[in-house]
Amino acid sequence: MTSLPRTLPWLVGLTALLGAGSLLASGLQDVRAEMTGAPAFAFLRWNLFLAWVPYVVALVLVGLNRVRAPGWLLAVPGLVWLLFLPNAPYILTDFIHLGAIPGAPMWFDALLIGAFAGTGLLLGMASLLLVHDVVGSRLGSLAGWVLAIGSLALSSLGIYLGRFPRFNSWDVLTNPEGLVGVVLYRLGDPLGNPFLLSFATAMTAGLVVSYLVTWALGQVLVRRPVGRVAQPGA
Repeated sequence: MTSLPRTLPWLVGLTALLGAGSLLASGLQDVRAEMTGAPAFAFLRWNLFLAWVPYVVALVLVGLNRVRAPGWLLAVPGLVWLLFLPNAPYILTDFIHLGAIPGAPMWFDALLIGAFAGTGLLLGMASLLLVHDVVGSRLGSLAGWVLAIGSLALSSLGIYLGRFPRFNSWDVLTNPEGLVGVVLYRLGDPLGNPFLLSFATAMTAGLVVSYLVTWALGQVLVRRPVGRVAQPGA
């Protein structure tokens, strides 16, 4: 893979783009609150905040990798990144609230939720792009891709646990017994919940396609020459 730390202007631009998307989504929510006199969909801002966590942690990992920090030092932020990664694409499931809160046209609420969901998805894909590069540079290309696909599959399960049993990332610390109990129950009968299987399969496929597009676009942008002066006769 092309080394992302050599493309800091691109990385700054990406962060600015994600920030702009977050401001746009929040602005749409403010417009709705002004229109209706009630702060509906306030939970979307919290969900978007959680979506920023894996991206910020990924930036930390990039910084540690750039200074060639030992692998054990990357383990803790790496685990935090993996635990919070499902929060980024999770916002896609907030479309289930479309039409449930009156006060604004459905098309506006679809635009509002879409702005949050799109920004959240991009935050997740961008964070994975950075971590993929770190793992690839340390352990090789194959390990990088195993990490990428595996984390997306785990994220799909995390999204299911968040949307339906209503667990959160911090339940790993605050409610480990309940979380482990549900996971072990499902592992004991992996084919006993057809909806879980179909949901996880469809979500994983969608996230993998989204990431492949993000990865391909990232490679194009990273490899583009910056500040290159055309030579006479070129």
